[in-house]
Amino acid sequence: MKYDVVVIGSGPGGYVGAIRAAQLGMKVAIIEKYKTLGGTCLNVGCIPSKALLDSSEHYHNAVEKFAEHGLETSSVKINMKQMIKRKNDVVDQTCKGVEFLMKKNNIDVFYGVGSFITKNVIAIDGLEGRKEIETEKVIIATGSKPITPEIFNYDKNRVITSTEALNIEKVPAKMVIVGGGVIGLELGSVFARLGTSVDVVEYMDRILPGMDVECGKELMRSLKKLGMNFYLGHGVIGVKSTKTSCTVTVRKNNKEEQFEIKADYCLVAIGRKPYTDGLNLSAVGIQSDDKGRIEVNSHLETNVPGIFAIGDVVRGAMLAHKAEEEGILVAEFLSGGKPHINYNLIPGVVYTWPEVSAVGKTEDELKTLDIPYKSGKFPFKALGRARASMDTEGMVKVLAHKDTDEILGVHMVGPRVADVIMEAVALMEFRASAEDMSRISHPHPTYTEAVKEAALAASGNRALHM
Repeated sequence: MKYDVVVIGSGPGGYVGAIRAAQLGMKVAIIEKYKTLGGTCLNVGCIPSKALLDSSEHYHNAVEKFAEHGLETSSVKINMKQMIKRKNDVVDQTCKGVEFLMKKNNIDVFYGVGSFITKNVIAIDGLEGRKEIETEKVIIATGSKPITPEIFNYDKNRVITSTEALNIEKVPAKMVIVGGGVIGLELGSVFARLGTSVDVVEYMDRILPGMDVECGKELMRSLKKLGMNFYLGHGVIGVKSTKTSCTVTVRKNNKEEQFEIKADYCLVAIGRKPYTDGLNLSAVGIQSDDKGRIEVNSHLETNVPGIFAIGDVVRGAMLAHKAEEEGILVAEFLSGGKPHINYNLIPGVVYTWPEVSAVGKTEDELKTLDIPYKSGKFPFKALGRARASMDTEGMVKVLAHKDTDEILGVHMVGPRVADVIMEAVALMEFRASAEDMSRISHPHPTYTEAVKEAALAASGNRALHM
């Protein structure tokens, strides 16, 4: 059978791109190397990690906050196996949902490793042997995998990545997390809430490199209250492990002094790299850059006409929603449309508690670009809604052009800001001003009032409740 489009990889970018192509009348097939659809995000990334974040937050609130709410509990116990089971159930339901969507949209699913024979012939090596399918176009959506340099002696037992961390069935006494980025902080907060002593080792002098500096400082204050310990400006020079523990050797940057941290686990969370193993890209001459990312043009087409690549295997932030937009872009481009993605307005989120979210430019970026700007901030502790829910940590910062008042960036730390950020995204898509944002009626009492107040502060130092 010949297809209009074959998608290799069934993560958010791949399956969404496949659905959109099918909606537009194309005959579509999707190839997945694992036994379930959904890719890293649904199986060992976004979805399972959020399930554990919510479960651990419930436990933390029961132990630390229920009494103040007038809720007395005689004893609260952790059933880690049940927590993992619930997480697995969430993953199973979500992946089965993708299977349903493939059937609904008449998309053929092949399980096995997809690889190029020619630009129009794809081999699929699965449990039933090898089969070949023909296609007019191909979308590569094979995602990424954790970076695990040899120095860490990654053994999947005591030296682990996020994949293994999602299945720990006994609360560790001690954990070292290498990397102060999104993945490390999210999983670190899961275990810190459950009672694990967590040390974070970060090579940079700040957590969340690339996000707003002030947001990183706000979040670190909150995470320290959980008991998390931070070694900023430190690097790992060696990791040794046994069947039951590990030892991490750490050195302060540009210093000779070093020390050891003994722990139950060392979680390596220093980033991810594009995953293109097995694709046989050389057979068709697809070019990659020095970081292993497939090179693409503005339409996400590779140097080989008719072959496209999206998501984590190409340049840009490694975000599920970015991959989804790219999958849609390719499908609509193939149908003759003229789609466009504004990469500046793809929001970033950290699902700790408080949450962190951002869209647009940071202050550092504006300074580098020599763009004149003004800033307005408002703390959540000044909101009645935040006081009512006891979620008073964090703030909203609005950055606007000094002369035109156009919103250039919005950065938040606080309760439910992963959802609140969409107000900023929507307004910035229409190039709204801080004045526009401040004049929208926000319901009271809500967390979104912090956005209005920050906009008031940015548009003329007019915050009402500060």
